Amino acid sequence: MATLLHIDSSVFPTEASASRAVTAAFRAHWEEQHPDGTVVYHDLDARPVPHITAAAHTAGFTDPASHTSEQAAAFAERVRLIEELEQADAVLIGAPMYNYSIPSTLKAWLDNVILMGRTVGEAPSAKGTPVTVVASRGGSYEPGTPRESFEYVRNYLGAVLGDSFGLDVDFIVPELTMAPHNPAMAELVPLYEASRERALDQAATKAKQLAERLAH
Repeated sequence: MATLLHIDSSVFPTEASASRAVTAAFRAHWEEQHPDGTVVYHDLDARPVPHITAAAHTAGFTDPASHTSEQAAAFAERVRLIEELEQADAVLIGAPMYNYSIPSTLKAWLDNVILMGRTVGEAPSAKGTPVTVVASRGGSYEPGTPRESFEYVRNYLGAVLGDSFGLDVDFIVPELTMAPHNPAMAELVPLYEASRERALDQAATKAKQLAERLAH
């Protein structure tokens, strides 16, 4: 049975969130292909993981036998999250752009699962696992646009998930999501609608392709 690790980080509910709408579509198609599979779900807005602490950080570099009770408790939570990543056959992440970067709750999850010598380093423990990132944004930061240099979501997650974790990273990018809400962007609404439909189509296609890939 295939296991999907699904992480959402938008502060908005599905009906108001571009990233959640697309991750929900991906998950629905995934579950159609894997009716007996398992989905491990984290809504980081509703139930954020702890931000990294000194105890949690230092525990990752010391012998567990020498951990204080505080270190042991904090490290146990990190290991639980790490094992979810390691045991997943695929990963799905909703990563909306907030102020040019990812939500702090998603950064907290990353800080917990980054463990040198295990998930990152010479032999990353989840290397090769496919991860689909839904990187929604209110405007456009594509090459050639005025704000291209402000793109810190895809660049950052590509570096962390791809280069550090060794995951097989793929992006779906719904953009111009503020167009229906900002009068100054009214003329961009058709482009937003096209981007949304394209993202939903990509979610369906990628979920089915991934199912076929894992079946082999």
